[in-house]
Amino acid sequence: MPFALKGMTVGLFGGSFNPPHAGHALVAEIALRRLKLDQLWWIVTPGNPLKDTTHLASLAERLRLCEAQVHDPRIKITAFEAAHDLRYTADTLAMIKARNPGVHFVWIMGADNLADFHRWQRWQEIALTFPIAVIDRPGSTLAFLSSRMAKTFDYARIDETDAPMLARSKAPAWTFIHGPRSLLSSTAIRNGVAK
Repeated sequence: MPFALKGMTVGLFGGSFNPPHAGHALVAEIALRRLKLDQLWWIVTPGNPLKDTTHLASLAERLRLCEAQVHDPRIKITAFEAAHDLRYTADTLAMIKARNPGVHFVWIMGADNLADFHRWQRWQEIALTFPIAVIDRPGSTLAFLSSRMAKTFDYARIDETDAPMLARSKAPAWTFIHGPRSLLSSTAIRNGVAK
């Protein structure tokens, strides 16, 4: 797990990154800038329990490819979940919170994950652990209005103009951040490679 000093604001950007691409780097850059983060931890997961892992590249390969996408020293590439046998985001966030008192965290996710967020194990617990920043993705802009998460936590939504305060807000708190969007997707890249 990367190191962060008390008082820092840190974004947590998790995923399979199979493979990572410029769209992921764009999400990380937008999060750093719009949320005014001191660091962003790019958490490469052993595998998503909701996704088919048949074509999942090795963790070492995905880490190597993520490192190649990163050019900002504030971004820390990590795969600590594998070392702690963590499979679910709720467990990962609980461990991060317990080990980092005084650090202000915010969960970062692409809007394409918002529609299925209620399928994540203990999704409401995730929303109650750290604030959440949802970054716009092509074809997912309206998901923040119709998703179960958005409806359940509608009262906790803050305007994106207040995004710099999100990491220091008490959960539940979330915002939807509009901005440049990349059409790249890991699935499309894998399918293109397969062809």
